[in-house]
Amino acid sequence: MTLTNHTIEQLMQPYQSQTGRHYDKYRNHVYRVYFNCLLLDESKEHEEKYAVVAVFHDIGIWTQHTIDYLQPSIDEARKYLEQTGKKEWAEEITQMILWHHKTTRYKGNFESTVETFRKADWIDVSLGLLSFGLNRQAIKENKKRYPNLGFHAFLITQVAKNFFRHPFNPLPMFKK
Repeated sequence: MTLTNHTIEQLMQPYQSQTGRHYDKYRNHVYRVYFNCLLLDESKEHEEKYAVVAVFHDIGIWTQHTIDYLQPSIDEARKYLEQTGKKEWAEEITQMILWHHKTTRYKGNFESTVETFRKADWIDVSLGLLSFGLNRQAIKENKKRYPNLGFHAFLITQVAKNFFRHPFNPLPMFKK
């Protein structure tokens, strides 16, 4: 097990009871997004950051039981970074979480890592339809290694529930 795989497992463990029956679905999504990041950015210096942000980017869905999960996810990530002496990563991780559903290219602070993470998540959320130039075989292998297990069906259900509760803001996590 690599250091970053160990990091992901360590970070996921405390959320196992909160994610409940969705744990393996989310865990596999985390790994798919993480490995997409590594395919998009081969810089070793970013690997641990991608592992951390992959774990926390959607965690607010479960910690706060909401589809409006960006800020709760950021709060959980910041708490972890503070507890582990990595506060200097807080702004970059925050930007990666905040903009990971942006529908257009991100331009701003930490552009390289934020844009990499945005693309990596979109590759997974789109089931590989969006590839941003990545080798589609590598994406398929990633999905085979970490199967979906109904993660996308879970997301669709959550969005549908939110639509009926908040019809004028059905996708609060999306940014233009």
